[in-house]
Amino acid sequence: MNKFNHNNDPHRRYNPLIKEWVLVSPHRATRPWQGQTEAVNEEKRPEFDETCYLCPSNVRANGEQNPKYESTYVFDNDFAALKQEELEFEQNPDDIFFKAQPERGISRVVCFSPRHDLTLPEMDLETIENVVKTWQFQYEDLGKIDFINHVQIFENKGAIMGCSNPHPHGQIWAQSSLPTLVQKTQDSLSAYFQKHQKTLLEDYLKQELAKNERIVIENEHFVALVPFWAIWPFETMILSKRPISKITDFTTAEVSDFAKTLKELTAKYDNVFQTSFPYSSGIHQAPTDAKDHPEWHFHMHFYPPLLRSATVKKFMVGYEMMGESQRDISPEKSAQLLRELPSIHYKSAK
Repeated sequence: MNKFNHNNDPHRRYNPLIKEWVLVSPHRATRPWQGQTEAVNEEKRPEFDETCYLCPSNVRANGEQNPKYESTYVFDNDFAALKQEELEFEQNPDDIFFKAQPERGISRVVCFSPRHDLTLPEMDLETIENVVKTWQFQYEDLGKIDFINHVQIFENKGAIMGCSNPHPHGQIWAQSSLPTLVQKTQDSLSAYFQKHQKTLLEDYLKQELAKNERIVIENEHFVALVPFWAIWPFETMILSKRPISKITDFTTAEVSDFAKTLKELTAKYDNVFQTSFPYSSGIHQAPTDAKDHPEWHFHMHFYPPLLRSATVKKFMVGYEMMGESQRDISPEKSAQLLRELPSIHYKSAK
C-alpha cells in the first residue's frame, strides 16, 4: 500500500467555519486543457473616463451627478438589490414548502479612488488606508440603523467576476437578516467559543503559524494565508492576529498594517500571471444586532477564479454543483507560489 501524499493524492478537507468538506484532487492539475479560455484585457485605461458612471463629476445612469471627489466616494446603489421600505407580510404557519419573508436593506457603492486607471495593488498606502477608514465608517453608520443586523463589505474585481465597471470600487449590502453563509459561520464560531472561551480563528491561526505551510504574508498585526480548506485555486484569507470582532476595533497601527497586507496580497495576485487578477473578496465580522459577539474574529476572504493561466479559470460545475466543492492544486502548493512571488507590483518593477 502506497503512503498518502497530500500534494499528489485525492482527499477531502474539512472547513470548520461552515462545516462543509472540499475534495482535493491535486493530480488533476497536470491534465491538458481544451476548454474555454478568457480574453485578457491589458488595455491601458485613462485616469479619467468621461463615459464612466463612477468617475468624479460624471452623470450616473439614473441622472444624478457625482461630486468632484478626491478620495473615496460612497453613494446608495442606483440599482440596489435591497429596499428600505417595511412591507406588510403574512406567512401561513402551516406552509412548509413555500416559506418566504420580506428582506429590508441598503446597498451602497464605494469608489476607492477618483483615478479610473488604478486597482488596489497599484494605489499608494495612504489611498488604501482611506478605503479601510471608509469601510469602518460605513460599517458603523449602517450598523446603527435599527433594522440592519448585518453589513457585508465586498469587492468584485474583473469582468470575469461580473464587474460591469472597471473603475476601482466595491459594494456594501446591509440587511435585516444574517445571510446563509454568515449564519453558518456564526453558528460554528459561537459553538467553538462557548466550549473553549477563545475564538475558533485565534486557535486556528496559532496552528497555521506553527506549521508555516500555508502562510503567504505576515506582519505585526495581520496574516494572509491559504486556508487548509481552500476551494478556489489561489484562495486566501486575511486574519487579524488579535481576536478583533469588527473593523471598527482596529487601532491606527492595525489600519496601516491591514492596508499594507491588502496592497501586498493583491500585488502578488497580479504577479501570478502578470495580469490584473480577478477575484471576489469580502469581509466577515460581527453582526450589527447590538449584541456582544466575542466569538467573531475579523477575517477577509479572497476568491480568485484563475487556475493555470490568465485565460483559464476554475469552473464550479458538474460535481461541484451536485456533490461538493473540489480543487485541483493543493493549498500548500498555491501558498508556496504566492509566498515566493514579489510584493512589488509587476508594472512598478518594469
